[in-house]
Amino acid sequence: MHKTVENLILIQNEIKSKIIELNLIDYKPIIVAITKTFKLDHILPLIDYGHVNFGENKVQETLEKWNDIKNKNSQIKLHMVGKLQSNKVKHALKIFDYIHSLDNIKLAEKISYEQKKINKKPKLFIQINIGNELQKSGIAIEKLEEFYRNCIQLNLDIVGTMCLPPENQDSNIYFSKMKNLNDNIKLNELSMGMSSDYLTAIKYSSSHLRIGSKIFGNRI
Repeated sequence: MHKTVENLILIQNEIKSKIIELNLIDYKPIIVAITKTFKLDHILPLIDYGHVNFGENKVQETLEKWNDIKNKNSQIKLHMVGKLQSNKVKHALKIFDYIHSLDNIKLAEKISYEQKKINKKPKLFIQINIGNELQKSGIAIEKLEEFYRNCIQLNLDIVGTMCLPPENQDSNIYFSKMKNLNDNIKLNELSMGMSSDYLTAIKYSSSHLRIGSKIFGNRI
């Protein structure tokens, strides 16, 4: 068995144990395996094992790496987890099923325009700047509801919200805030939790756990 598959199984078992511990009935979070920079020899064993959700952060790299694989396997779902520039939206919509980083109105308008042209609506997460950090993208907490309304008017398929909590701080604080914000605008899905804090994210009903290094090892 390939090391990446062994790692994924260990993570799945950890998650199952946490769900039992917290008595979370009918809760089944999705593991998005973050494959950015990794080559296919690391990824194909996971596909053969049956894993279908994968995350990338660059449009061109994703097109080159995944186009043939997606054509052969329609079950695979690709998630854009990096910052998406407006001028890349046309190409992004060709390959991605989910975009986790909707963070400004210009991008929202561009996605709305391009999805009409190809009759394909990606599922979108609004990225929230949950720690109010100047160096990070994301919608300010106080502007979330207005931004969400604007997205609905643009006929976007908003399924949830996403965050990158401040590093070296207690994620519980920020994941709790995210759950409350998500509930306030009545969205069902939450994209939060990475290799270092996915078990914490489970406590706050994260639907999508973005796990990279814990599956693939450290990036060079």
